[in-house]
Amino acid sequence: MAKPSRIELPDGTQVDILYEDRSVLAIDKPPGWMLAPVSWDKTSRNLHRALMLSMQAGEFWARSRNLRYIRFIHRLDADTSGVVLLARNPGALSVMSQLFETRRVGKKYLAVVRGIPAQTSWTCRLKLALELDSTGRMRVDERHGREAETAFVVLQKGQGSALIEAAPVTGRTHQIRVHLAAAGHPILGDVMYGEKGPPLALRAVEISYIDPFQKRPVRILAPKEEFLRRAKQHLAQTTK
Repeated sequence: MAKPSRIELPDGTQVDILYEDRSVLAIDKPPGWMLAPVSWDKTSRNLHRALMLSMQAGEFWARSRNLRYIRFIHRLDADTSGVVLLARNPGALSVMSQLFETRRVGKKYLAVVRGIPAQTSWTCRLKLALELDSTGRMRVDERHGREAETAFVVLQKGQGSALIEAAPVTGRTHQIRVHLAAAGHPILGDVMYGEKGPPLALRAVEISYIDPFQKRPVRILAPKEEFLRRAKQHLAQTTK
């Protein structure tokens, strides 16, 4: 029997498998799920924990792959959807984590932002630090912050909003969100750095790297048709 290309969690959530080899499994993370350590059980929306429990329960998606280990290599914010890489063994976790740490992984996101940027492309290098008086919130801090770099390209302009492609070079917490908010163009639905609205309009659509084991290029894409359909609706609306 063929290995399933989708994981169904106990609550009915569908998680598509986008790519796999002997080292990694790439999934399409749904919005609203956190990537936190398995031991952190204070929410039922910990995707890593849910996947581990499903694997330990012997669900067919994992059993058919002879999976006994799975661990996220990098994270996405809870409300961000898209490509996430999971390691299939501790050795792969160590080697692939090094790829991310040494900036040898290309990442692309799509975002819908409030307002129309004056430039069609730009690079933001504002340093970021944790906001001391707000749990989980980041801030621009050019003196004490950590280096952060994101390249932006405007793909489409609408009636008071724009579709943006973001390519982060570094991987700081909330980096894309803070850099866009600092530019005066917060992502639609970003309650933390903008204002209330539709669900956070941010999706990770691509990861690329040279496989350190097989020495070949890997490019993993997440479907973006549904995101672009919703983006088109936002762009057609006049932002007040």
